[in-house]
Amino acid sequence: MTRLLRPLVAQIGAETYMTLRRGETLLLTVGIPVAFLVFFSTSHVISTGTQSSVAFFVPGILSLAVMSTSMVSLGIATGFERGYGVLKRLGSTPLGRTRLLGAKVSTVFLVEVVQAAVLVPVGYALGWDPIGSGASAGEALAAAVLATVAFGSLGLLMAGVLRAELNLAAANGLYLVLLLLGGMVVPLAKLPGGLAALARALPAAALSDAFHATLGNAGAVPLEAWVVLAAWAVAAAGAASLTFRWE
Repeated sequence: MTRLLRPLVAQIGAETYMTLRRGETLLLTVGIPVAFLVFFSTSHVISTGTQSSVAFFVPGILSLAVMSTSMVSLGIATGFERGYGVLKRLGSTPLGRTRLLGAKVSTVFLVEVVQAAVLVPVGYALGWDPIGSGASAGEALAAAVLATVAFGSLGLLMAGVLRAELNLAAANGLYLVLLLLGGMVVPLAKLPGGLAALARALPAAALSDAFHATLGNAGAVPLEAWVVLAAWAVAAAGAASLTFRWE
């Protein structure tokens, strides 16, 4: 067992180190979410209705952090590694393809922990006062896991079929679309009816709904959000596994 775990642990350490030392990755996963949280919580440029700005934006920006790490950061890095032949070479080593993918997924979760460790204190400093319980925290964690699988699979789906440069553009384009339609910085209630209905079928809106319920107003997570997150996690993971090319 130790011989099986040692390469995995070593690769997790290497993946985490490489992820956190890249300036563009730190900007995307930590810098932009913190800047968004501080700006939108203090400037009041977007009306959040009866809810305070910080109570709306902390769950929203935490959702954004999950999406940026699991889809954009993972997808772009994997796409360039595939294009440069790194994945093919690593997959043929004793590490193997399964443990290589396991290391990448584990790294995503570790980076998300770092993001939460940064964003939550910033939220408290801005006046965030969540009304929740252990059950709410557990639901938030479950939603984050489902969303990570869904977004990570979308990132790997694009990385596995597109050229590195095209994958870079596609990942950033999809990120912007989901940012605007995900209820992360713009409340879904402010979108036109048809667009809001479309948005609620996307994983970004489902995650932000779950986080707003568990970390914002301590309400129940809508059943629709669980269904959408689970459906995207299963469908995207299946599509990625069927289409991913290692070279």
